[in-house]
Amino acid sequence: MKYLILLLSICLLPGYAFADQLKPFTSDGCSAFPDGTLEENTLWLACCEEHDRAYWQGGTYQQRLDADQQLKQCVAALGKPKTALLMLVGVRVGGSPALPTGFRWGYGWSYPRGYGELTEEERQQVKKMTLP
Repeated sequence: MKYLILLLSICLLPGYAFADQLKPFTSDGCSAFPDGTLEENTLWLACCEEHDRAYWQGGTYQQRLDADQQLKQCVAALGKPKTALLMLVGVRVGGSPALPTGFRWGYGWSYPRGYGELTEEERQQVKKMTLP
C-alpha cells in the first residue's frame, strides 16, 4: 500500500510541481458567430477580438461576466442591441471553462482550468505575451 501511494504521488506530482505555461494569444474572431453583417462583414470583429483576449487569459467568474458584458456593450454601441443580446447568451452558454473547446474561458492555459485568480507568475506571463 505504501508503494501504491508513493507511485500515485510521483505520477501526480508533475501536474502540481510546475506552473502551467500560457500559450500565445490567438483569436478566431467571433467563434461560431458571424464577425459582422452581410453589408459590413467585420462590423463587430474588434469587439470579439477584445473579448477573446479576456477569455484567453481567464481568471475569476466575475472577470468572465465582466468580459461578456463588455462584449454586449461593444456590439450594442455599434447599433446592434439585439445582436449583442444574442451574442451574450451564446458566450454565457458556450464559453464555460468546463468545455474542452478552443474558445472556453481560460483557453490560453491547459485544459481543464476553471475559474480563479491568476497567480503572480501567471499575470507576468500574460503581461509578457501582451506587450507590443
